[in-house]
Amino acid sequence: MCFDLDSSPPIPAADGPEVEHESLILAAADGNRFRAFLARPAITTGKAIVILPDVRGLHHYYEELALRFAEAGVEAVAIDYFGRTAGSGARDESFDSGQHVAQTTWAGLSADIVAATAFLRDRGGSGAAGSDASARPAIFVTGFCMGGRNAFLSATLGLRLAGVIGFYGWPGGPARNDTPAPTESVDAFDCPVLGIFGGADQGIPVAVVQSFRDALTAAGVENDIVVEPDAPHSFFDRKQAEFQVQSDDAWARVTRFIDAHAAA
Repeated sequence: MCFDLDSSPPIPAADGPEVEHESLILAAADGNRFRAFLARPAITTGKAIVILPDVRGLHHYYEELALRFAEAGVEAVAIDYFGRTAGSGARDESFDSGQHVAQTTWAGLSADIVAATAFLRDRGGSGAAGSDASARPAIFVTGFCMGGRNAFLSATLGLRLAGVIGFYGWPGGPARNDTPAPTESVDAFDCPVLGIFGGADQGIPVAVVQSFRDALTAAGVENDIVVEPDAPHSFFDRKQAEFQVQSDDAWARVTRFIDAHAAA
């Protein structure tokens, strides 16, 4: 598991910005209905992001993260992975996600990512006061662990993304399902990449991260692959206060990446 069940994003809640939020059920093209959580600033800034969770699916950690993005002016929708096998009802902490992770497929995950991206793009600015309803936001995809790998691979789906941001997503080797290895898929990437990894991650050696960086560069994909020193897997966690410096740096890089590429 990437995070403790009671963990929270290592980002303090912002004072002042008005944020709206709601729970949703989205539908993919294959008929799957899945849970999602939307957070949006009262006034749109033309930036939006799809959040892909770790192996637990739509846990409250990711709902809170969506709120932090909205406070930073980025409309955010966090999605669940398990509509096909666990339904779209509410779950408690006793939910065993492991058996459902193994039943996910890249085809199904892709369909859900496409649906979430289309939801944000179709909304445009229509839900925010003082916005241009005809505008279409610059859309990013971010993810963590399993979601980090999925976020990287989102760059292959032809979604006209402004960028993808992966936190410690395995860039090489097999996964628990049939998702391809991002390092082997870089020729199909069509947007900039921000990858954030931990220098002390026992599961993703720095050499594997370097191979991903080298592959992206060789394919001509704009990239910023960051290794946070001494940080373990899942360091982006408020409970791990000893890694707050690395978490602060990672969040600053995320917001700069979004600002830079939303305006591109």
